[in-house]
Amino acid sequence: MKAIGIILAGGHSHRMRELANKRAISAMPIAGSYRSIDFALSSMSNSHIQRVAVLTQYNARSLNEHLSSSKWWDFGRKQGGLYVFTPVETSENSNWYRGTADAIYQNLDFLKMSHEPYVVIASGDCVYKLDFGKLLEYHIDKKADITVVVKDMPSEENIERYGNVQLGDDDRIEEFEEKPIVAKTNTVSCGIYVIRRRLLIELIEKANEEGRYDFVSDIIVRYKNIKRIYGYKLDSYWRNIASVEDYYETNMDFLKNDVRNYFFREYPDVYSKVDDLPPAKYNVGANIKNSLISSGSIINGTVENSVVFKNVYVGNNCVIKNSIVLNDVFIGDNTYLENCIVEAHDTIRANSRYVGEEEIKVLIEQNDRYSI
Repeated sequence: MKAIGIILAGGHSHRMRELANKRAISAMPIAGSYRSIDFALSSMSNSHIQRVAVLTQYNARSLNEHLSSSKWWDFGRKQGGLYVFTPVETSENSNWYRGTADAIYQNLDFLKMSHEPYVVIASGDCVYKLDFGKLLEYHIDKKADITVVVKDMPSEENIERYGNVQLGDDDRIEEFEEKPIVAKTNTVSCGIYVIRRRLLIELIEKANEEGRYDFVSDIIVRYKNIKRIYGYKLDSYWRNIASVEDYYETNMDFLKNDVRNYFFREYPDVYSKVDDLPPAKYNVGANIKNSLISSGSIINGTVENSVVFKNVYVGNNCVIKNSIVLNDVFIGDNTYLENCIVEAHDTIRANSRYVGEEEIKVLIEQNDRYSI
């Protein structure tokens, strides 16, 4: 494909609460076996984008471990590769990334040393599948300077937390307002862009000269009446993870047959780093209803409408309802969990009871197995 990829994976959100203490949003576990960034990486791999740069910054250890080998997404080619860039101190710059445009600017050599004419820019905190080849064809057919992937959201969705987009009759973007107080349309930006490589270099260098550091507000919004910026409508599943509620609802979506079939059974596939673990084990007395149980887990109690990640032990007489249990958690006997997210590597002591009532409850307990 005539494009290179850039995945912006350095940010974090205070609305993720305690879940952001250990990892970047792009490293958040999804659907039992994946990370959030896997969906962008898989879409690029399936679209035959051979060179991909991941720009990381906040709490990047977990994400860097996940990206330690490019083979899982088939980027280990002689003519391509997966590159992970973190902020570095140089003779000319000692700043951390001050925004998405600044993150690209600090790694501008990656663009300048590439030969592909186009760049696909995506966020690492969204769950979707997208054929970037069709997106690039659309971009070329429209003779666009920049193409933004957009999606029509349902009326009950909180549109104000997204970039709000108004399209003309020919799908050219007429208005783009980032997180408006009152949304004028239900069309939002998905945080995915296509732009010619040389134009991107020019715009990023100019933004840096003017002390502007955000890709959306300082390039997309600022140039919407000057450059030819078009919207490409996505009509398939797409979710952005920016809060605990978003994260919870995204995982709960995978309990629906149509969503599971779309991601797990329909081509193209979604890839992730593979752990060598035994299959899940259900002991006598286990009762599982409408749940995802990942490899390495041992279930003794009742699990309903929940997502249980890898290496989880659920004790006798436990009841887990409408909850998410992350990797490597031990849940003691006679525990009751409802509307909860259990952080990875936790130990929930026997006879505990936790219920999220007004909001999803995030459980973080001291894990005696890892104490010194």
